[in-house]
Amino acid sequence: MPIKSWSRSLIPTLILLAVPALSMAQMSVNVSVNVPPPELPVYDQPPIPGDGYIWSPGYWAWDEDNQDYYWVPGTWVEPPQPEYLWTPGYWGWSGGAFLWNAGYWGPHVGFYGGVNYGYGYGGSGFEGGYWQGGRLYYNRAVTNIGTTNITNVYNKTVINNVTVNHVSYNGGSGGVRAQATSAELAAAHEHHIAAIPVQRQQEQTARGNPALRASANKGHPPIAATARPGAFSGAGVVSAQHAGTMSVVHANPQPGHEPEPRAPASEAPRPQSEAARPQSGAPRPPAAVQERRPAEQHQAEHPAAPPRPAAPERPAAPPRPAAAAPRPRPEARPEHPPEHAPEHQDEHH
Repeated sequence: MPIKSWSRSLIPTLILLAVPALSMAQMSVNVSVNVPPPELPVYDQPPIPGDGYIWSPGYWAWDEDNQDYYWVPGTWVEPPQPEYLWTPGYWGWSGGAFLWNAGYWGPHVGFYGGVNYGYGYGGSGFEGGYWQGGRLYYNRAVTNIGTTNITNVYNKTVINNVTVNHVSYNGGSGGVRAQATSAELAAAHEHHIAAIPVQRQQEQTARGNPALRASANKGHPPIAATARPGAFSGAGVVSAQHAGTMSVVHANPQPGHEPEPRAPASEAPRPQSEAARPQSGAPRPPAAVQERRPAEQHQAEHPAAPPRPAAPERPAAPPRPAAAAPRPRPEARPEHPPEHAPEHQDEHH
């Protein structure tokens, strides 16, 4: 039975909705559960609806009333103010339970447990874009710009030097082994803004949808992402492709998966041609041994054959040296050339 341990601020809900710009210390919600959340599902990022939006990745939240996790779809949101970025929340193992660490807005991205949420949130920092001069520049390599007219873009390939997995929590058994860097620790002490109303609306709408509960979808939520907060139907709604994995970028599958099978496919004929050239090529080590062994067997048969050693009878054949006997006849030719020449001719006839 999951542990129920809620620590809420005493500020009324209406005030929380009206005043989103409170620090994390003023509006923190901590939830502890003794069962880990499911793995992150795979889903495609909906196209960005317009300039100035930032991606808020999906996550598993806990419903105390139903004693179950439910999926909060990822969505595009407008930051509460310029120059602010979103640090996603994450589940972390502590004190024998999984605690939820709420996300927040701030000038820098802080620690989010090393969880790979994808689309710029690879476990540390944010590779989806950066602020400059009050304007957000988007990295097309990890952002689905689609057909939206946005010119403040760039292309930077994101390389993850860590093992890619889809675990949705930090620490504990099977959790991500990551610790906050000095920069992430410094970001944690900056001024923060908690989740804005549209983000809380996204979570509440997801909580009220039974299909998004883990017990119902088995880690495969039918609504994995939305183009806008609270819009759980219509255009821009994306379902999970399958459970247990997390797509990182639209561009990544192209260099990461498709070309790899194609490349070996082109290389496959090469070994086939090479195998055709040296059919003793790949099989040279085994074929050479097999060819040598039968050769040795044939060689062993030749010397071992008793009739062949008996062939020395050939040099012992008397008729052939007897045929050599007429050789003295040419010696007789010089002695009596005129007389014996016709006689020998008669003998041959």
